[in-house]
Amino acid sequence: LSICGKLCYAIGGAPNQVAGSAAAFFLQIYLLDIAHITPFHASLVLFIGKASGAVTDPVAGFFISKSRWTKIGRLMPWMLACTPFTVVSYFFMWYLPPFVSGRVAWYLTFYCLFQALTTLFQVPYSALTMFLSTDQKERDSATAYRMTMEVLGTLIGAALQGQIVASAHVSHHCTVNPPVNTTDSWHDTPSFPDHSGPLSHQAKVYMIAAGVIGGVYLLGIVILFLGVKEKDDPYALNSDRAIPFCKGLGLTMKHGPYVKLTASFLLISTAVQLEQSNFVLFCTHAADLRNHFQYLVVTILVSAAVSIPFWQKFLQRFGKKCAACGISWMIPFAVMLVTIPNLILAYFVAFISGLSIAASLLLPWSMLPDVVDNFRLQNPHGKGHETIFYSSYVFFTKMSAGIGLGISAAGLEFTGYKPGICRQSNDVILTLKILIGAVPAILILVGLFILLFYPITEESRKETKLALEVLR
Repeated sequence: LSICGKLCYAIGGAPNQVAGSAAAFFLQIYLLDIAHITPFHASLVLFIGKASGAVTDPVAGFFISKSRWTKIGRLMPWMLACTPFTVVSYFFMWYLPPFVSGRVAWYLTFYCLFQALTTLFQVPYSALTMFLSTDQKERDSATAYRMTMEVLGTLIGAALQGQIVASAHVSHHCTVNPPVNTTDSWHDTPSFPDHSGPLSHQAKVYMIAAGVIGGVYLLGIVILFLGVKEKDDPYALNSDRAIPFCKGLGLTMKHGPYVKLTASFLLISTAVQLEQSNFVLFCTHAADLRNHFQYLVVTILVSAAVSIPFWQKFLQRFGKKCAACGISWMIPFAVMLVTIPNLILAYFVAFISGLSIAASLLLPWSMLPDVVDNFRLQNPHGKGHETIFYSSYVFFTKMSAGIGLGISAAGLEFTGYKPGICRQSNDVILTLKILIGAVPAILILVGLFILLFYPITEESRKETKLALEVLR
């Protein structure tokens, strides 16, 4: 693989991360403070949207596995076809409609569409890794390029969104340190004027951000199409038959390495999603850092982007399971941020969290091709199982993240979150601290414990590579 080819492949996946990052960090606070829907309805939008994307994964895997080879490949047509519709649904996801009573249905519809369409892109795009090269090192290298660019995409998305919409969340009259004799009425004072109409400044800046990110989508798909050449199944013989989807799904669910890898990282990815979706709310309402949240988000993502090459070298030298220890670094620092919400400490926590997030992003996509190779060795005369592995993996991680996000937003509703007020109640602040500190820590620890039983080692990877070479 040429460096140019790897870069084009990596850039093609970045727009999904740009949009996903903007939604992960800002959609919940947008729904609560700009669209003014209740936390309970916001939890429904977040959960059902994620669930719709998750349900689309196996469906997409089924139809993609049935696709025939075309002049531009088997996977590329899916990515080209869904991109324009993805851009449209993403823009309307951030549009504030002039009516109030139907806003929940509006956001639910377009968030579900966006999640389903990004799935139709992500499943063939991630499976494309297996059709770039037969060499494990080349695929790992392409994955490292991809994850570096995706983290950069996450950084660009959060930075663009944060800088464009920061003025929508600026409080001009809420003091950072409220007076000692704070009255209950101060808690009910809106932190910004209640401009919930479609032409308000808050609505406009979110629409501008959506338009900019939609342009990034179109640029990314053009570069992917022009710079990447998809190869036909490099493993299969002409006489091999595609594994039926339902049978293949049953076989993957019985494949031990895949089950352990998926169980581990669905917990870890849920922890990261909880951190992302509640971080801006935590900075705004629980840590008196409302004027710094966009810079803290950028710090997290810059740290993640620059550390991807480090983690790639680390896993090559010490092994992929050993590199997983880096994911646990965020736990003590997140707990410190919750207990000591200091500005300097917040930036240090953001830097360390970025290192951990980079490891959590790189490792599953680097380990999944090893699982597919292991399965290929045990089922040498079947083909078409790659999309089944990738689609079902994304299904489980999305579903778990959707459940986590839905529960967290419902928790804010239960504890009495009120949009647009200067200071939330102590119960809401405690809930945000738990969602940022305790819950992700528990999920990460359990996920890493499961990963201890993951059976594929560096030695077994080399044996599998040699056996597949002999088979070919």
